[in-house]
Amino acid sequence: MKILTLHCDYVKFKALKKALKDVEELSAKDKEEKEVRECLVVLTSIESGDNVGTVQQLIEAVEKTAKEVKTSNIVLYPYAHLSSNLAKPNLASELLKEAEIQLKKKFKNTIRAPFGYYKEFEFKCKGHPLAELSKEFHSQDNKETITKIISKEEKIDHKKLLTQISRSKLDTSKLKDNDHRILGQRLDLFSFNEVAPGQPFWHDNGYFIFTKLTEFLRNLQSKFGYKEVLTPQIVGNQLFKISGHWDHYRENMFLTNYEDREFGVKPMNCPGGMLIYKASPKSYKDLPLRMSEFGVVHRKELSGVIAGLLRVVRITQDDAHIFCTKEQIGDEMAKVLELVKIIYKDTFGFDYALELSTRPEKFIGDIEDWNNAEKVLEDLLKKSNVKYSLNKGDGAFYGPKIDIHIKDSLGRNWQCATIQLDMQTPKRFELVYIGEDGKEHTPLVIHRAILGSIERFTGVLLEHLNGNLPLWLSPRQVRIISFTDRNDKATEKLAQELKKHFPAL
Repeated sequence: MKILTLHCDYVKFKALKKALKDVEELSAKDKEEKEVRECLVVLTSIESGDNVGTVQQLIEAVEKTAKEVKTSNIVLYPYAHLSSNLAKPNLASELLKEAEIQLKKKFKNTIRAPFGYYKEFEFKCKGHPLAELSKEFHSQDNKETITKIISKEEKIDHKKLLTQISRSKLDTSKLKDNDHRILGQRLDLFSFNEVAPGQPFWHDNGYFIFTKLTEFLRNLQSKFGYKEVLTPQIVGNQLFKISGHWDHYRENMFLTNYEDREFGVKPMNCPGGMLIYKASPKSYKDLPLRMSEFGVVHRKELSGVIAGLLRVVRITQDDAHIFCTKEQIGDEMAKVLELVKIIYKDTFGFDYALELSTRPEKFIGDIEDWNNAEKVLEDLLKKSNVKYSLNKGDGAFYGPKIDIHIKDSLGRNWQCATIQLDMQTPKRFELVYIGEDGKEHTPLVIHRAILGSIERFTGVLLEHLNGNLPLWLSPRQVRIISFTDRNDKATEKLAQELKKHFPAL
């Protein structure tokens, strides 16, 4: 991260039009010209590899400079021209929002200029030695962690700690009545606490819904020939170096050390699935191999973007990896789309649309393989009779993908499911099967998650149905009311009989 701080008499800026496609929409008020006087302007370039640690360094530097120049008005101004190694727009946007949140805790008069827009701006910089300062921050991974050793004299204040963690109450003042967080509280489904950011505490009613969803998917996938597996939660970094996550995703991973080795809490299930495939020889007769996993993954999220069940740190995925030959891609993709229809349309009543994302600028592999794969997927979508769109250049670096966008009862669109064709990871792991010709061949892998995140889907479903869940998902399916004590035995007998048919009685 690079910044240039300017102590100014004033700064004026106005957002004109979008410079990037997928950035936040601005209200009419946000598009008005802003003017701040006697302020510290922080021109900021977010770079590849930046994370929460670099944001913290930014906060400390701004706090120090603001104190030295004696101002409490802060203008956080996205400015890409300080660096040639910029982070991806979505990461840059989230880090800037996080910086704004943290700065507002220290400086109430903090304003952030819009990210991803062309802007006109004007400022008058003061002329003293501290008026213009440039700084550069670097991510230091786990070296940022400071271990505090509690001395013998220092005692833990249990009451104080309990008071602190008991403050985690839901602020409903800015939430709509159908917000899943309000519904979750009203129906006693789940709660959140600051001791575990982005990780729901499932109450018995909510966990009933959670387990029913997984049971439903498990039974359905079994009919489609899936074999369920489970892979380790904490894995040595060698695995992520082979898969490519170490280079492309490390800043979003939780890392730890054990016996002088570096480990990561898995952010994806796929590397473990590759090792299961590799554990025994395979022939063309074993393919397609459909491997499902209700895997729990963890990904770092900034506090400013965590939102109930819709954006979480601990994610339960209805993941699957289908190992197949080139000739089997079309049939396997068609079966996945059939599953999508059964789950979204037939079971939960969602309308949905499909989006095909093609080769990005930075890709790996042969162009010919990409072209063939994209053609297979587009031909499949044309036959599906489902509305689809083309999103050129937004595929994964290892292969094209199909995203499923669902529309809820309020007309909002959600991207939950994704189907990705991977032509590169099998090569990285040297996966092979023996073909009909007796030679070794590399399989292709289809990554698919239909609900995507069970937590996120639960939140979307609650809002879609306004909490009125179907009978089979309802934590309380039947209530028996006894009007007198004389009926107790008969009531209990009836309850036992009904429990055979209504497990949530």
